Amino acid sequence: MVAAAVSITGAAGAAVLRGPGVWGRSRMRFGLTASRRFSSGSAYPNIPLSSPLPGVPKPVFATVDGQEKFETKVTTLENGLRVASQNKFGQFCTVGILINSGSRHEAKYVGGIAHFLEKLAFSVSIWDTTMYAVSANTKGLDTVVGLLADVVLQPKLSDEEIDMTRMAVQFELEDLNMRPDPEPLLTEMIHEAAYRGNTVGLHRFCPAENIPRIDRKVLHSYLRNYYTPDRMVLAGVGIEHEQLVECARKYLLGINPVWSSEQAKDVDRSVAQYTGGIVKIERDMSDVSLGPTPIPELTHIMIGLESCSFLEEDFIPFAVLNMMMGGGGSFSAGGPGKGMFTRLYLNVLNRHHWMYNATSYHHSYEDTGLLCIHASADPRQVREMVEIITREFILMGGAVGEVELERAKTQLMSMLMMNLESRPVIFEDVGRQVLATNSRKLPHELCALIRDVKSDDIKRVATKMLRGKPSVAALGDLTDLPTYEHIQAALASKDGRLPRMYRLFR
Repeated sequence: MVAAAVSITGAAGAAVLRGPGVWGRSRMRFGLTASRRFSSGSAYPNIPLSSPLPGVPKPVFATVDGQEKFETKVTTLENGLRVASQNKFGQFCTVGILINSGSRHEAKYVGGIAHFLEKLAFSVSIWDTTMYAVSANTKGLDTVVGLLADVVLQPKLSDEEIDMTRMAVQFELEDLNMRPDPEPLLTEMIHEAAYRGNTVGLHRFCPAENIPRIDRKVLHSYLRNYYTPDRMVLAGVGIEHEQLVECARKYLLGINPVWSSEQAKDVDRSVAQYTGGIVKIERDMSDVSLGPTPIPELTHIMIGLESCSFLEEDFIPFAVLNMMMGGGGSFSAGGPGKGMFTRLYLNVLNRHHWMYNATSYHHSYEDTGLLCIHASADPRQVREMVEIITREFILMGGAVGEVELERAKTQLMSMLMMNLESRPVIFEDVGRQVLATNSRKLPHELCALIRDVKSDDIKRVATKMLRGKPSVAALGDLTDLPTYEHIQAALASKDGRLPRMYRLFR
């Protein structure tokens, strides 16, 4: 048997020792005292572990006073830019700029500008917010803020960059239509159906026909209106607030952007108008998954109803309702934390083995919200799948068990706190809340609101939601898809059943 390698570092460097019996020779070489130097307690044999060691500096530990020591600090600069910070121990920080800008503001522009800007820089773009963020050592804060200022206010937008971006956007569109996971495309479709032609219903992804139409002039026109200091938040997590404010003044105050500092002239302040409706894409989904065991051909349906904005009090009950519905894919049904006791698992996936997916989603914005269920099944079972989903919507307005409610609330609080263990997630939470409200609700405040949700609150918000028109997105073989009117009738009925169809010929 060969002994494991042992590494000992002395004054002269490192000696790697191998083989049996070597430890004895090392003691002769380094001496007994040398081996004791690396022992944790032999130098102080009579001092108990509960007492401090003599000559060792007293350790300083992080402490928390009251519910939350590290409140979010916000400072507004002279130009309207808000600086928000959340202190957090550690040598790394996450800093970024969030902008009240996105595809929802493109009604008067060529659609797809936000998608282009996402590809031109390291940003995340959704319908209503654009974000630029960096995680780095806190010692590099000055450099990081300077870099962010350059990216946001001084982008070169050269012809070569724009041509490369056109290629990247074209590739992403092709990938979007070929990928086996349809969720990004369905999410785009359900928003288009729910908010036809306005705000968050505008295309998040650049339409193929608009790719050659977006150039530097178009981009500068958009940036001039929406990349203004009063629509921005510089947020940081893991740094001192005063230091971040100082960097903001240095790099983001009095700086002329590359598109000139003219006053914004044409800012779209439209409020989301929920319309409801249906968007369908008929497509052969039999060959989207290549490989030795391809996924069977599936038809994907997403049905949604208007909920509320994240600024309303009912946002928390809707979040609990979404958690209570839960769901997922049929292949993920197992193991702790998989939502095995949510309604879509118990009532749908566990009872109807032929359904490949049933998942609830809640999208919430500053002026609206959308609660929807995505389901997937064989094209021949589309009608039955739709009826199962409409029935689950109707059941939302019924009785809510105390056990399932407490489980959903506990799971929501757990997910909230676990996500906020991540510094980038805290950064996004700080930035988005300050961008929308100029302040931030702390985690313990949100948990208190979640605990206060009662079964009557769930029933009330669900009943109100069910009075609205549905939004439907359908992708795949839609031969047996019920009409929009039949889906609407099912959601207005007492049991969620589709109207019966009578055929003379079969």
